[in-house]
Amino acid sequence: MPRKIAAGNWKMNGTAADLDQIKALASAHPSPSVEILICPPATLVAHMADAAGPIKVGGQDCHAEPSGAHTGDIAAPMLAAAGATAVIVGHSERRTDHAETDAIVQAKARAAHAAGLTAVICIGETLQEREAGTTLSVIDTQLSGSVPEGASDSNTVIAYEPLWAIGTGKVPTLDQIAEVHAHIRAKHTDLAILYGGSVKGSNATEIFGVPHVNGALVGGASLKANDFSPIVTALENA
Repeated sequence: MPRKIAAGNWKMNGTAADLDQIKALASAHPSPSVEILICPPATLVAHMADAAGPIKVGGQDCHAEPSGAHTGDIAAPMLAAAGATAVIVGHSERRTDHAETDAIVQAKARAAHAAGLTAVICIGETLQEREAGTTLSVIDTQLSGSVPEGASDSNTVIAYEPLWAIGTGKVPTLDQIAEVHAHIRAKHTDLAILYGGSVKGSNATEIFGVPHVNGALVGGASLKANDFSPIVTALENA
C-alpha cells in the first residue's frame, strides 16, 4: 500500500514566529500513524526541522543543478543539509508564474532524488482544459514528462491539484477526483497520490474516502495547527 501523507504547503507565508504552529501540531500528533509533511519557505526549513519533532519538513522548490551561478535559487542538497526530507516540484504556481515545463519539473525531480529527497510532483488541469474534456490527456502528458525514471514509493509522490480548485474554495466532485486518481493509479501503481485544492477539515473525510487518494497537499489550511490537525486526523481514520 502507498504511504499516507498529510502535506502542507505554506507558500510565501511564515516567519520564525509561526514555528509555534508546528510545535502545536506536533503536540497534537506526537505519534502520528500517517506521514505529516510541512513545506515552509526556504528561510524556515532549518528552523522548522529543529522544532518539528515527528513532523517532516520539505522545501517548496529546488533547482535542477546541485550548485552553481543561480542567484536566488535553492539546490536540493542545500535543502537536505538543512533538514528537509522532501521537496515540492512542478507546483502550478511555479509552472504558471515561472513558465516551468514538464522537462524542467522532471529535471528538478531527478535532482531531488540525487539529494535523497522525496519529490512531490504536482500535476493538474486548468478550468479551460476541464471544460474542454481534455483533463486525462493533460494528466497523461504531465505524468510522462514530469516523472523521471526510477520513481518509486520511497522517493516520489504525485500530487493532483486541479488548478481551478487551488485556493478558490471550489472542489471537484468526488467522482471527478476518483476518475483522475484512478487514471494516475493505473500508470503508477506504487506511488502515493495526494489530492490538493481547497482541502479543509470539513471535507477531508469524504475526500480521503475516494479510492486511490492517499492524502492531501494543503495550502492555506496548513498554516494554523487548529486548521490542519483535523485533516491529519481524518487521514489517520481513513
